[in-house]
Amino acid sequence: MREDKAILRLQTIPGLAPFETTKSDAPLYANARLTDNFNNGCGSACNFACLSMAEKREQQRDFAPTPAQLLNHPLAALAYVPRDAAIFAAGAIAGAAAKTVTAPLDRIKLLMQTHGLRAGQESAKKSIGFIEAIVLIGKDEGIKGYWKGNLPQVIRVVPYSAIQLFAYETYKKLFTGKDGELSVIGRLAAGACAGMTSTFITYPLDVLRLRLAVEPGYRTISEVALTMLREEGFASFYYGLGPSLIGIAPYIAVNFCIFDLVKRALPEKYRQKTQASLLTAVVSATAATITCYPLDTVRRQMQMRGTPYKSVLEAIPGIIERDGVIGLYRGFVPNALKNLPNSSIRLTTFDIVKRLIAASEKEFQKIVDKNRQKEKQETNVEQS
Repeated sequence: MREDKAILRLQTIPGLAPFETTKSDAPLYANARLTDNFNNGCGSACNFACLSMAEKREQQRDFAPTPAQLLNHPLAALAYVPRDAAIFAAGAIAGAAAKTVTAPLDRIKLLMQTHGLRAGQESAKKSIGFIEAIVLIGKDEGIKGYWKGNLPQVIRVVPYSAIQLFAYETYKKLFTGKDGELSVIGRLAAGACAGMTSTFITYPLDVLRLRLAVEPGYRTISEVALTMLREEGFASFYYGLGPSLIGIAPYIAVNFCIFDLVKRALPEKYRQKTQASLLTAVVSATAATITCYPLDTVRRQMQMRGTPYKSVLEAIPGIIERDGVIGLYRGFVPNALKNLPNSSIRLTTFDIVKRLIAASEKEFQKIVDKNRQKEKQETNVEQS
């Protein structure tokens, strides 16, 4: 007869109020990180003996799929991939693809925003339009010119996306109330903090991309970096950081908050549809862009060498005096056109990955339940 294994059961602790939820019945997953309920297993008002993460992993190993079962159900193998790693990879791939596809529009936007300040230009106060920027880039630099500066942007967006996503999830937990609910203010604060965190860490790469994209004479990132370090000092890598943080904080806050709230307001049957996610992303990105774009223009002009502006308070009236209010929205059209496919590509990729993760967890749990039931039946037979 097989030796019976000890089983740890959840028991109500006498003298405490009954626990009000049933989330302790949540299924086991291949990774402990997938069980995110109740602060890694224990609620804030937890009144029962909780399984430790190590004990949960031990139970999972006891009934985990065999290699043969994984061959028959390959999707279940995805459940072994840590969620953070899956999201990081998806964010990196989605961000790189989105930036590469929309690089020409981004280059045009940057040129429209900074053309009047480009060093050595006689037309220092002359702005250019969308069509003029397209013609100018094609005439001076050819087809490759539309993707000039894309490599550092791709390099930047990989850690930027990963850091921003991770930070947003972390800050959401931080700002969640004692009742377990995340308020609108909490969502805005989480988005703002996530945006500022990711921007601060990756900001030097953004400055290098801008210099390489709009200043003539540079061919490589290292050449730009060495010139800046030699001629302007280390602080030049953070020129315009203040308005960047001021600009990104409300943008990410508004974007994430509107997206979350609109998705929650949708009927349940539409929430998991890719089309609904894309439409929601377009609405949230449009609202955030209209609200925050002027600060992006100010940031770009303060990053340029030879800029007359030392602060946001100087830049805004200076731009309005030179170009009018429309000057704050120079490059808005290509930026908006860039954000739509950008958001669509990123959101679609994440949606697919999340669906795959959910499906793999479900498939894995089916196998675990099947193995557990088989073990129980074999034990009963041996005991009889």
